[in-house]
Amino acid sequence: MVAAVTGGVASREIQRHEGVPVGVELNHTIVRVRDKRESARFLAEILGLGDPRPFGPFLAVETGNNVSLDFADDHGPVSPQHYAFLVSESDFDQIFGRIRDRRLPYWADPGKRRPGEVNTNDGGRGVYWEDPDGHVLEIITRPYGSGS
Repeated sequence: MVAAVTGGVASREIQRHEGVPVGVELNHTIVRVRDKRESARFLAEILGLGDPRPFGPFLAVETGNNVSLDFADDHGPVSPQHYAFLVSESDFDQIFGRIRDRRLPYWADPGKRRPGEVNTNDGGRGVYWEDPDGHVLEIITRPYGSGS
């Protein structure tokens, strides 16, 4: 990456990958779980995504913006993480329907103080639930801070 000064203000040139300018984008993250098959399948089914695909020692679930969650078996205790997904209103309805169909507990907040509720933050809708390993999953229809 090259820094340049323009009009007295420092700016950074966009990184280049194989000669093509790209911004910084999340490509993948590793999700440590007790059973990668169970957890990857759970996420893919709830979110309505494609089947998990093997990638080395991982099972990868790819989102609509080409970010993958790469599930890895962890033989120790799992440290719960948080994964949030921005979805359309119609996708929210479908995903939330699958959460209710499975009778999964859900909350309007990450602290689980509002069980059985959906939040309306920023004029959208959002809900939290857990995967089989206690990772906190979230769907929202508006990015945080986007206003109503």
